[in-house]
Amino acid sequence: MPVWFFYAVWAAVLYGLHQIFTKLAADKIGDGLGGFVVEASAALTILLYLGWLRFGGTWNQTSSASGVFYSVLTGICVGAGTVVFFLLFQKGGPLSAVPMVLAGGAALMAVVGIFVFKESASAPRLLGIVMALVGLYLLRL
Repeated sequence: MPVWFFYAVWAAVLYGLHQIFTKLAADKIGDGLGGFVVEASAALTILLYLGWLRFGGTWNQTSSASGVFYSVLTGICVGAGTVVFFLLFQKGGPLSAVPMVLAGGAALMAVVGIFVFKESASAPRLLGIVMALVGLYLLRL
């Protein structure tokens, strides 16, 4: 099993919990304030991680102008996406809508991976894209 798979499983668990907690919070806090609390908490968590790296003697953080630029774009997408998830839940969207949203994102990433990053367009990958889109369709019902 590839080393990255362990991280993928943990990321899936953490992002799944993220959406469960967002659903629980959505009717108890405004979308903008809720999004801010989520992102501020995330920033604090990352700051603590950086402190652990720095003071633990394992600092390995590099940067470049393009790395910072794309990280800012990522942050904008995450922040806006968090607000939209709060709105989705506040408007009565079910927690089961989250896999539909993530499947759409997965299909987008796979297509960009193939066409922009020149990743292989293998049969399993193409089938995964189709299945993600079918899942999107089925979960909307």
